[in-house]
Amino acid sequence: MEDQVISSKNPDLVEKPTNEKPPGVNRYALQCSIVASIVSIIFGYDTGVMSGAMVFIEEDLKTNEVQIEVLTGILNLCALFGSLLAGRTSDIIGRRFTIVLASILFMLGSVLMGWGPNYPVLLTGRCTAGLGVGFALMVAPVYSAEIATASHRGLLASLPHLCISIGILLGYLVNYFFSKLPMHIGWRLMLGIAAIPSLVLALGILKMPESPRWLVLQGRLGEAKKILKLVSNSPEEAELRFKDIKTAAGIDANCEEEVVKMEKKKTHGEGVWKELILRPTPAVRRVLLTALGIHFFQHATGIEAVLLYGPKIFKRAGITAKDKLFLVTIGVGIMKTTFILTATFLLDKVGRRKLLLTSVGGMVCALTMLGFGLTMAQNSGGKLAWALVLSIVSAYSFVAVFSIGLGPITWVYSSEVFPLKLRAQGASLGVAVNRVMNATVSMSFLSLTRAITTGGAFFMFAGVAAVAWNFFFFLMPETKGKSLEEIEALFQRDGDNKTKGENGTA
Repeated sequence: MEDQVISSKNPDLVEKPTNEKPPGVNRYALQCSIVASIVSIIFGYDTGVMSGAMVFIEEDLKTNEVQIEVLTGILNLCALFGSLLAGRTSDIIGRRFTIVLASILFMLGSVLMGWGPNYPVLLTGRCTAGLGVGFALMVAPVYSAEIATASHRGLLASLPHLCISIGILLGYLVNYFFSKLPMHIGWRLMLGIAAIPSLVLALGILKMPESPRWLVLQGRLGEAKKILKLVSNSPEEAELRFKDIKTAAGIDANCEEEVVKMEKKKTHGEGVWKELILRPTPAVRRVLLTALGIHFFQHATGIEAVLLYGPKIFKRAGITAKDKLFLVTIGVGIMKTTFILTATFLLDKVGRRKLLLTSVGGMVCALTMLGFGLTMAQNSGGKLAWALVLSIVSAYSFVAVFSIGLGPITWVYSSEVFPLKLRAQGASLGVAVNRVMNATVSMSFLSLTRAITTGGAFFMFAGVAAVAWNFFFFLMPETKGKSLEEIEALFQRDGDNKTKGENGTA
């Protein structure tokens, strides 16, 4: 067996020597993460395709701007409720079946939107899909993080966000090609075809293994050990991970039983909300602040404005032809996908903190330039070519720097910092904040631009990004290369030892 080092911060945890080169990514764990992340492609597709579909819905159903804002934002409000339900649900039925549930909700929502004879039915379909979004955004990163090894957790846990970007790009491409169909057919096909991959995923995920950490919480140690052997690079690594997980779950690390009886409140998540919100330890309070903070700033900095309202933004900058609007928007999708793909390989090499600070610093600059470009373009009536070019370049740059840092790191970081017992419902609380901010931006952006101009809105987002940089600089420690169980120690301080065991989160 490999040499072992006892953690100085937590003697119950066993660390691997840090001077060894980490092994390659486990292929089976990668395959499982990819399949689980397909649900994120469906969500991303729904986001991307709506940016184009709304142009035709406005004409076909004779809706106004307020109805369009509600239609785009209602998905995120429903996702808020879905995410709050998802944590407890995944603690009860498991991570795998929660992904199945998300897929079924997506499928039903897509069928309703594809039918869409009128605005109320379209809104109902959007709400149903929104519930699926809430479940998917919470469970996919948690599942990926829980089967990944510490050395490649950044790669696997960032796959859901990469898949969201792939889905957004696919949505933009479908917008372009389906825009050539008759209007009343085109937008319905755009929204309805997402039902097909949803059904495929619901069936395919049943062949994937359950999260070994969830199985340990249920006392099903034998099953968990078998899965850990499949998703680890060696029997020794699987054994080390198994001991760490048992310790975090409150089970003797040397226990060799196949099944152990667990307290109900530990297996189904009872009492977790009290430990998260009502009586958190100082360490849990710090975890909660950082996890909710990163979710808040991910959307408060304005990314949804560009992704959802790209065609409208570029129209105000001076592009009028619909096919050109959709082509420029496709560029947004390409930039987002390319840079998130790059980020997946940098997260475990550069680290979360460095990448995040670089990303948010770049966002401040890009948003400032975008605000300036749009202000000049609108003041000239869209006749300044250089202002149009600056607006497009700045929008692309904003999406690029967001996608290489804040975009994927939000999901990686929030899925790995919570203690095992609190992870599912802690992650669901983060997703709830994420959806609230997403809904706030998507349901108010058009109204905001009427109040302070489009350029003014992006100057405001630049100010929020500057605040975000300071928040991350002072409050977020590096988690690269540490096991999920070791990360708990990063948020512990000397004065916390007295209260560490009170709520059973250690």
